[in-house]
Amino acid sequence: MGTPLRVLTWHVHGSYLNYLSHVPVTWLLPVRPDRRAGYGGRGDTFTWPDSVVEVPAGEVGGLDVDVVLTQSRANWEVDRHQLLGARVAELPRVHVEHDPPATWPNDALHPVQDEQALLVHVTEFNRLMWDSGRTPSTVVEHGVAVPDVPWTGEQARGVAVVNNLWTRGRRLGPDVLERVAQDVPVDLAGMGGERFPGWLGDVRLDDLHHRLGTYRCFVNPIRYTSLGLAVCEAMALGLPVVGLATTEMATAVRNGVNGYVETDVERLVGHARRLVRDRDEAAELSTGARRVAQQRFGIDRFAADWSRVLHAQAGRAP
Repeated sequence: MGTPLRVLTWHVHGSYLNYLSHVPVTWLLPVRPDRRAGYGGRGDTFTWPDSVVEVPAGEVGGLDVDVVLTQSRANWEVDRHQLLGARVAELPRVHVEHDPPATWPNDALHPVQDEQALLVHVTEFNRLMWDSGRTPSTVVEHGVAVPDVPWTGEQARGVAVVNNLWTRGRRLGPDVLERVAQDVPVDLAGMGGERFPGWLGDVRLDDLHHRLGTYRCFVNPIRYTSLGLAVCEAMALGLPVVGLATTEMATAVRNGVNGYVETDVERLVGHARRLVRDRDEAAELSTGARRVAQQRFGIDRFAADWSRVLHAQAGRAP
């Protein structure tokens, strides 16, 4: 058995990096003394395996690296060049696109234009909306791992999980959550939610996972983004999902199976109100939510998909 691939990447999305750490490679994270964005290393939010290794940014240029995995436009356009210099052109490279286009999607040419790179989208919706141009592309859907705790639905309330909801614009749907909260008791977890009456605070992920299963349903107010990991985690924990029938949500949630999605916010409010009142219906959808999550967002499938992508790009058989 050969040595694991050595993959250089940056700490851009902590939860996503946590799930990437399930892929059987060695992850090299550049760090700077000021721990600026992207250079914070492992951090203390998650318990990391030994395969996630911090490396001083100034030493990256001399490292043995098999693949460079960029996760932001800054990684692609600036960071990799600063750390690797002329070696950038020689190393196999993969760019993961976490989001759909922020501008008009019909004319959105992806900024990564490189025939030798591979562009990995996290949803089919992302790949549909982006024009990948001359860059080969593929999709690796999310995979999540959550504790094995039962869904009880004992709290006749909904719950949402969004960070900084009121500072990130209409795209994240603060008005949608406020409308739901007019008729349905809803709590909110995440940074920057002080103005919301049901704010739980910035709850640590492990604590949050153990608390979510006590809620009757999960409310996702977001209009336009990649399919959030919080939605996948909620389904894996058995929460019925109520949200907008936009982006990949339209395929991840099936009405009457694992929740409800609508483009009419008033209909969405009606579903949330009914689930909070009817634990029996919520329990039936809870079973569907776990089943969909197991079939579509399993961590083993995610790790295997990413392992194939990285080994293929590195030109090495897994």
